[in-house]
Amino acid sequence: MSKSMIAIAVIACVIGGMATATQGPTNAMLARPFNSPVNAAFISFAIGTAALAVLVMALRVRPDWSAVAEMPWYGWLGGLYGVCFVIAAAFSAPRLGVATTITLMVGGQLLISVILDHFGAFGIEPRPISLSRIAGLALVVGGVLLVRRG
Repeated sequence: MSKSMIAIAVIACVIGGMATATQGPTNAMLARPFNSPVNAAFISFAIGTAALAVLVMALRVRPDWSAVAEMPWYGWLGGLYGVCFVIAAAFSAPRLGVATTITLMVGGQLLISVILDHFGAFGIEPRPISLSRIAGLALVVGGVLLVRRG
């Protein structure tokens, strides 16, 4: 992979992370008048779906329907993971604070990411668990404790 593609991926991850951190308090704000983090998630996903529809129409990239037909059932579950994230963030941000909520979520993401990498889950290239990855997880746990105490 070229260095420019790696740089673009890094920038995309930082922007995505910033959007993720902003999503919790925004959806928590939405949950107040809608009386539920689930209702807020529904509105959030409806707006996201509308934005994605515009992108799909603008980009005009056609699916490979034969590949879609051969995809395993669990390939369709990505949206459910998003539901878990949005509801958890909308519920937790006003109770724990944004920093603690996101730090805990990043910790959870890193934990499952190391496991998924190790086994090469979902067709990704396996990357074995190493001492440095375990140390990174430990540092995140320490960060959660420091952010929570702060």
